[in-house]
Amino acid sequence: MIRFAPLPQPMTATGAPRRVGVEIELGGLDEAHVARLCADTLGGHAVQEDSHIWTVHDTCIGTLEIYLDIFLRKVTKTKLRDLALDIGREVVPVEIVTQPLDMDGLVRLDGLNAVLRKAGALGSRAGWAFGFGVHLNVQIASDSDADILRPLLAYALIEDWLRAAHPIDDSRRLLPFTDPYPTEFVRALIGLGPDGTAHAAMVLYLHHTPTRNRGLDMLPIFAHFWPERIAQAISDKTSARPTFHFRLPDCLIDDPDWSIAQEWQRWVLVERVAADAALLERLSREWLDDHGLLTLIRSGWAERCGTILRAAGLDFTGLPG
Repeated sequence: MIRFAPLPQPMTATGAPRRVGVEIELGGLDEAHVARLCADTLGGHAVQEDSHIWTVHDTCIGTLEIYLDIFLRKVTKTKLRDLALDIGREVVPVEIVTQPLDMDGLVRLDGLNAVLRKAGALGSRAGWAFGFGVHLNVQIASDSDADILRPLLAYALIEDWLRAAHPIDDSRRLLPFTDPYPTEFVRALIGLGPDGTAHAAMVLYLHHTPTRNRGLDMLPIFAHFWPERIAQAISDKTSARPTFHFRLPDCLIDDPDWSIAQEWQRWVLVERVAADAALLERLSREWLDDHGLLTLIRSGWAERCGTILRAAGLDFTGLPG
């Protein structure tokens, strides 16, 4: 089993371990079945809150929420609503949502995969319209500008390589939920630089990419610090929390060789780049050189970025695992 690689900054500014909330999207099983399997594997007891919403209390990793991931579940319960939810089950994922977990909790959650897979859980590759993912809500190391801005800049600089070197499933690329950052946003972030402010990054974000449908959704962090500004700019409800909402990872739960730990490595790599000031500077300089005034094709930068990362001793195979 691949272990969960440690973060470069594993502790918060207060000395507590950084925690990670996880959201797992899957098909093939209904909410009740998933809830029972979670309780059987992780302990606790499952409670049905609504026709399509379950809570598993007192597990070894805290409370789990399990529900059909569609806005209709929040609509007042009627027979028509429940019928629509049942019909939508063919393409709408069941989602498992955890509380913030420490590294031991992540390992225990990863162990649930085999149980769900054996029971018939399906991932992205099982259907062209599935597009299921794993979302990692990674607690920020501190409220400082650097601990918010530098991981954002690092991700923006290496995103094309992340997608090329470890591609997400085709079904997810066809859907809008994990679109890449616009080139002009990356250019603006480079102009801001690693020593800019989180507030300035928020202003750029709202100008260039005011949507949650990105591989790295920064709106929860920005809503945590500037709730009124985000509420005014974004129509979608944004849960304010001091976490990087990393939406890029796939859910391939029906593949016996897949694990959440593999997807976690993507984020660890982002933070390792963010922690290396010289590497950030080089990537920024070479990104500008590669893109010039106008770039329509992103594959060239992905290859060049990979060469730079390998020279720095950073790639997926170089991560501890």
